[in-house]
Amino acid sequence: MSVDDSSQAGEAAAEATTDAGAQQSSGPYVSEDGATMGRDFVIPGVDPAEPDPYRFHTGRRRDHGGEDAIEIIDLVKQFGRARILNGLNLGLPEDQVSIVLGPSGTGKSVLVKHIVGLLYPDSGDVLVHGESIPNMTDDELFEVRKKFGLLFQDGALFGSMNIYDNTAFPLRQHTDKSEEEIGEIVNRRLKEVGLIEAIYKMPNELSGGMRKRAGFARALVLEPAIVMFDEPDSGLDPVRTALLCELVREVHAEHGGCYLVISHDLNTARRISDFIAVLWNGKIVESGPKEELFDSENQFVSQFLSADINGPLAMD
Repeated sequence: MSVDDSSQAGEAAAEATTDAGAQQSSGPYVSEDGATMGRDFVIPGVDPAEPDPYRFHTGRRRDHGGEDAIEIIDLVKQFGRARILNGLNLGLPEDQVSIVLGPSGTGKSVLVKHIVGLLYPDSGDVLVHGESIPNMTDDELFEVRKKFGLLFQDGALFGSMNIYDNTAFPLRQHTDKSEEEIGEIVNRRLKEVGLIEAIYKMPNELSGGMRKRAGFARALVLEPAIVMFDEPDSGLDPVRTALLCELVREVHAEHGGCYLVISHDLNTARRISDFIAVLWNGKIVESGPKEELFDSENQFVSQFLSADINGPLAMD
C-alpha cells in the first residue's frame, strides 16, 4: 500500500471512529453502573432523551487544605424509577463549615439521610471518620450517631416539652449524667444561642427563629463532632437569617468540628461557609473553598452562584 493509500485509510478510519462516537453520544445516556436513562431510570427534571446530562459536571474537587471528616464515594440512590443520586462523590473537610448548594429537588436532603444512616445506598459508600455507615450493625450505627448533631428546617422540637426539656432530651437518652450535670449543660447551650430567658416556654410560644435556635442548642448538647443543618434559613426573614448565620459561625469558631449546611440560599453561602459543593442532577458539579467556587468558570456553577437567568439551569 502506498503512503497516500495509507493516509487515506487512516483518515477513513478516523472519520468512522468519529461518526461512531457521535452516534454513541447522541444515544440515550448510560450511567456508570450500566443502567440506561429512560429505560432503567429517570433523573428528576432531566429529559429522558438527553444524551449527556452531566456535560457541565467536571467533578473537580479543589483542595480544602485539610482532612475529610466525611467522604461520599460513588453514591447511587433510586426510588422506583427516579434516580436521585447518581454516582455522587464528595469530601467534606474537618473543622470547616461546608455548604451543599443546589436547586430544589436535586438530592440535598437525601444526601444528609445517607450520612446519618437513615437511608442506605443502592451502591457506593459513605465514610464518617473512615468508618463505613452502610456496613454498620444497628448497634454500631446507634453509637456513631452520637457524633452527630442535627438541626432540621423547623427545629423539630417536641411540642409537648418546654425548651429546657427539649434541649435536655438527648442527654437523658444517651448519657448517664445527673440532672444537675444536665442542667449545667442545657443552661450553657441555651445561653449560647440567646434563649436563657425562654427555657420554660413551649415551642408554640416561640417565633420561627427562636425555634431554630432552640434546635441548634439541642444539636450541641452531646458535643458532636459533626453538626448538620437542613435548610436552616427556611422561613426566616433576611435579618434573622443573618443572625442565625452569625451564631453558627461563632459557635463553630469556639467548638470546631465538621459543620454541614444544606441550602439553596446564596447569602447564607457567602456568610456561613468555608467550603462549597454544588449539587445538580444527583452529582456534584464542582466543590472547593468558597472563594474559588464563587470565581469558578464552570458555566453552571457561575450561573447558579450569581443567580443569573442565562445559563444551563432553566425553569423546567
